[in-house]
Amino acid sequence: MAPHQQTPKTETRLERGRRALEAIDGQAGQKVIDALADISPDFADYLFEFPFGDIYTRPGLSLRDREIATIAALAALGTAQPQLKVHIEAGLNVGLSRDEITEILIQMAVYAGFPAALNGLFAAKEVFASHDDQNPQEKIA
Repeated sequence: MAPHQQTPKTETRLERGRRALEAIDGQAGQKVIDALADISPDFADYLFEFPFGDIYTRPGLSLRDREIATIAALAALGTAQPQLKVHIEAGLNVGLSRDEITEILIQMAVYAGFPAALNGLFAAKEVFASHDDQNPQEKIA
């Protein structure tokens, strides 16, 4: 490359992660980042860079497929209700229907047990109600 030519600027992991988080989680993801500002802004950057900048932007699975896997994993953990709610909202953002999310959570009863499935369903119920309150024109029976 000749000295007068500039290398095209490439998107950094942080920039790619910020873009992905906004597309996937919208406001819910930004609330998590904002909540970290006073305790660990570096951790917020790690969230942008690794899960969203490196993993979510990989080829091979759609964002919709990635959210199916994430909702199932978080529900199966049974200890990640706040994160599960964020990803249920993300699932809605990337095209999952309420029925699909409900079925994902019911499926977890087989592999993670009824308590995990119940907790997941109650988390979904809260997210759906909040979504209806924020978007009354989109309310689904």
